[in-house]
Parts: sequence; structure tokens; C-alpha cells
Amino acid sequence: MLAEGADIIDVGGESTRPGSASVPTDEELRRVIPVIDAIVRRFGALVSVDTSKPEVMRAAADVGAGMINDVRALQADGALDAARYAEVPICLMHMQGQPRTMQHDPRYDDVMTDIKRFFHQRISACAEAGIQQNRLLIDPGFGFGKTLAHNLQILGNLHRFVDLCAPIVVGFSRKSMLGALTGRAPGDRLAASLGAALLAVQRGAAIVRVHDVAPTVDVLSVLRAIADSDAGIAQAQHVEQHSTPM
Repeated sequence: MLAEGADIIDVGGESTRPGSASVPTDEELRRVIPVIDAIVRRFGALVSVDTSKPEVMRAAADVGAGMINDVRALQADGALDAARYAEVPICLMHMQGQPRTMQHDPRYDDVMTDIKRFFHQRISACAEAGIQQNRLLIDPGFGFGKTLAHNLQILGNLHRFVDLCAPIVVGFSRKSMLGALTGRAPGDRLAASLGAALLAVQRGAAIVRVHDVAPTVDVLSVLRAIADSDAGIAQAQHVEQHSTPM
């Protein structure tokens, strides 16, 4: 993944897919800490630990994890203290309910307003716990307590999270929302995953969590080149307009 262009390696020891059960803390520690330690030592890579447990956050930070990715947004007892101790960036994800039940008829008054309110609350909780705003990232949680309609509304309005002043993280690679739209099995959803990633970045996403690193890097490299070219042309035109003799 690093050779293909990944900037961050996300390591987790507990599945959070719909219907999944929780894992005991000792087992999660056994699964992730040796892996994080080995990746950091061998490659010097930026490793994100995907966990909601404060004990795992602390242990991961001690072996060099450079980021915490928490699907429960530091709501577990002790998680805020552990995140403050770790002194690394933290991704706060929105999830309605718990993994075992989150896809059982999720409902919102207004999905964008409700999620944005949630992020305001969690950012405030972090500030009260002594966690600086510049350490926070936000993830709207595609597929985590959302219907297909909710997911599409979030993707279409992703830019509305930009004013929260935290980098936006998205993850929908191979997810069921793409299967519902295309009718394809998880292993055949590359094109849909790339299309969603492209649109998300255009609408403000700063980090894209993916399975297929190289194709995603290629697509986003083209997007970046076009954006840089457009910016260069606009700047040149601006200079030309201001330098034209009267």
C-alpha cells in the first residue's frame, strides 16, 4: 500500500461493519499493537489506529501510532483523556447507534443538520478536554447508521462540513451503498469507488480511505493536475489583466 502511494495505514482489531459484535479489550490489544509496532519500525509509516477503546489508544500511541480513528468520536468512558494523552490527530466519525444495530431503520430530522450538530458537540467536548482543534478530523460515516438516501445526500452536500474547520475524511470503498447503486459484488465495485472518491475530493474531502490504493492515487493525481492547471491559468489571467497598459 505504501509503494502504491498510501499516506496513512489504518490498523484496526475490531470490525465495525453492520451487525458486527464487539471484541474484548485484551484481544483487540493482542491483534493491533504488534502490527502497529512492526509497521512503524520497519517502514516509518504514519499509522492510524482504528479503535474506540482508551486502553488501545494509549498502547497504540506508545508504540508509535500517529493518528486515532474513532467511529464513536471519543464518546467511550476515558476516550477523551486517552486522546489527550496520545497527542496525535484524531478522526471523529459520526455513527447513529452501534454497529450491531445501526442499520436497523436509521432516521434523522435532517441528516446534514443532525450530523453537523453532532460534530459541533464533539468538537466542543474535545476543546473542554484540552484537545486542540487543529488535531481534529471529521468523518460523516458513510454506511454507519444511514440509508442509501442519507449516504447520497451526505456525499452531494459534503462541502457543507468545510466550515467546521477540520479536514474531512471519507470512506465508502466497496461499501454496500455502491452495491445498491450498481448491483455489483464488493470485489467489482472499483469503478464506483473511484467515482465516489473523485466526487468527494471535489466537494471538500481531504483524506479518502480506500482498499484499492494505486487506482485511487491515479484518479486523484489527474484531478489535482487539472485543478493546479486551472489555478495557474486563472492566476496568469489575473496578472495579465492587471499588467495590461491602459
